[in-house]
Amino acid sequence: MCGFTGSVSKKPIDNSLISEANKLIDCRGPDSKRFFEKKFANYNISFWFNRLSIIDLSDTANQPMYSKEFKTTLMFNGEIFNHSELRQELQNKGLKFYTSHSDTETLLVGLSYYGIKFAEKLRGQFSIAFFDEKSSKLHLIRDRLGQKPLYYYIDNENIHFGSSLLSILKILKEYKIDEKQIYNYIDYGVISSPYTLFKNIYKLMPSEILTIDFQKNNFTSKKSKYWNVENFLNNKPFILEEFFDIFSESINIRTTADVPIANFLSGGIDSSSIVKNLVDNKKQVESFSVYLKEKKYDESQYIKEVVGKYDLDHRTTTISTDITYDEINDALNSLDEPYSDPSVVPSYILSKQISKHYKVAISGDGGDELLGGYERTIKSLKKTGAFSNLISKSYNFYPAILGTGNKLLSKSNNLETKYRSFLEDKKLTKLLKINSTNNSFANGLDYKDLNHYKKLLISDYKLFLPEMMMFKIDRTSMANSLEVRSPFVDHKLIEFIMSRNHSYLNPLNSKQILKDYLSKDFNDDFILRKKQGFVFDLERWVFNNLDLISDKILNGHIVNGLNNNIIKLLSINKSRINGQRIWKLFVLENYLDRVLSKSP
Repeated sequence: MCGFTGSVSKKPIDNSLISEANKLIDCRGPDSKRFFEKKFANYNISFWFNRLSIIDLSDTANQPMYSKEFKTTLMFNGEIFNHSELRQELQNKGLKFYTSHSDTETLLVGLSYYGIKFAEKLRGQFSIAFFDEKSSKLHLIRDRLGQKPLYYYIDNENIHFGSSLLSILKILKEYKIDEKQIYNYIDYGVISSPYTLFKNIYKLMPSEILTIDFQKNNFTSKKSKYWNVENFLNNKPFILEEFFDIFSESINIRTTADVPIANFLSGGIDSSSIVKNLVDNKKQVESFSVYLKEKKYDESQYIKEVVGKYDLDHRTTTISTDITYDEINDALNSLDEPYSDPSVVPSYILSKQISKHYKVAISGDGGDELLGGYERTIKSLKKTGAFSNLISKSYNFYPAILGTGNKLLSKSNNLETKYRSFLEDKKLTKLLKINSTNNSFANGLDYKDLNHYKKLLISDYKLFLPEMMMFKIDRTSMANSLEVRSPFVDHKLIEFIMSRNHSYLNPLNSKQILKDYLSKDFNDDFILRKKQGFVFDLERWVFNNLDLISDKILNGHIVNGLNNNIIKLLSINKSRINGQRIWKLFVLENYLDRVLSKSP
C-alpha cells in the first residue's frame, strides 16, 4: 500500500507545492519517498510517490517506476495478489525483469506490453497512474470494487490526480463547494463516486479507466470500464465445494508478503471462518483482537474461543468505549472526505493499535455483502402483506424529530422503498428545510427480470461496499500505515456468487454456509448469537458533549441558516438515531472547518 500525487500542466509546475500536497499522504507510505519530473511535448510532468514496503523491500522496487524499453512510467497504490503468475506469463513471452519479485514491476511490464486491457488480468486492490510516452497517454485505473482511492481534476491546462482529495485541494488552493453534494451527504452520510464535495473534482469510479490523450496544444479524455458486476448474472447451480475452493484461494493469495501479516479477529463469523481456513490449510496464523471494556459491546469470550480452538499466536489490546474527544478528532482527521458512519472511530483505534506490530492485516470485511448478512437485506426480502404495506403509508405523517421512519418504510411492498429506507434520511433533510436530491444509491434495483436478492446484491456492490465500507477501511487503516486485505472482496468470489442461484441464502439464518463451516468447531451459542458490530456508545458521547457539538454545528459553514433549531429539535428525543443525526452534522462541520477555514 502506498500513496501518490501527480500533476501534468502546460505551465511550469511548482514542485514545492506538489511536495507539500504529497506530505498529506505520508502516512500511506512512510518507508520511502521519490519523485519523477519530465518535460513531455508541451507539458510538464511531476509525479510524487510515498511507499509502504510490503512486497520486494529493495530500493529497486521503489516508485515511480520507469521502463526504458517501453518508455512508460507507473505509480501504483495497492497489491496485485496474482503478480507471480502474471510475471511468469510475461517472462514466457521473453520480457525482462530487473527486480526479484516486485508486483509493481509486473504491473509496469504488463501494462506496457498488453496495454490497459492488462487490467482485466489483475486480481487485487489498486489505483494506478500509468504514463505511456509513445502513445502520449496517461491512464488512471481503479480496482473493481473501489478498495483504493483515486481523485482527479482537469481543466484546459492542468491535470491533478492522487490518492487523497486533500492533496488535490492543496494544489488547487481555490475550490468551491458543490451544494448539491452537501445535500446528498446530509441524506446519506457519504458522497458517492464520481462526485466529491467540490465542484470539478471527481473520484474515479470502481473498475473505471480514465484515459487522457495529450495533443500538441490540448488534451482529450475518455472513460471506459473493464468490469461490471451485472455481466456475471446467471442462475447456475450453487456448488458448495466450488465456493470454498475459490474462498480458500482468495485467502491464500493474500498471505504473501515480505513482512509479517496479522488477522483481524473479532470473534465473528467472517473473521473466524478466515482463520479456520488458514489453520485447516496448514498456514501459520498471527491474530489480533480488540477487547472493549464496556460489557454490552465486549465479545472477548468468543475471541478467546477461537484463539483456544486453533491455538493461535495472538495479540490483544483493550480500549474503552468511553472515547475521548482527542480520539474522535484523530479518527475524523483520517478522512479526506466527510463520512458519517461512527464506526470510523473504533476502526481507526483498532488500526492504530495493530500498526504498532504489523504492516498488513487480513480482515473479514465484505462477508455480509457476499452472503446476505445485513439486516436490511433480510428485511427487504421479507414478503409484505397488504396491512403492513398500508402501515408504511403513515411514513408521511411520522414526526421527523423521532427518526428516519425506516421502521415504517421497511413494511412497504416496494423493494426499492424498503431498501433505501435503511440508507437514507429524508426526514433529516426536511428538518433542515432543504430539498434532497435523487441519488443513485438504489440504481441496481432498476434491473428487470432479476430476482429480488440479486437486485439488492448489485446495489451493495455498486454503492454500499465501495463508497462506504471500502472507504472506511482504507482511510482508517492507511492513516496508520496499515494495509488491509479482504478475501471476501475478491472479484472471483463475487463473480461466482453472481452467476449462481441463491439456494445458499437462508433468510432465517444469514450466512448459513459459513456457520455450517464453523459448526464442527464451535457450539450454537457461538454460531447463532446476534451479530455485534464494532461500535461505541455514540448517543452517550453525543449528548454528553452536546454544548461543544452544538457550537461547532451552529457556528459552522452549512447548518447555520438552514435551521438554527436543529440541535434543540434532535435533543428532544435522545435516541441513538438522533445521536447519529447530530453526529452526521458534526462530522460535516468538522471537515469543512479543516478545508475551508485553513489550508488542508
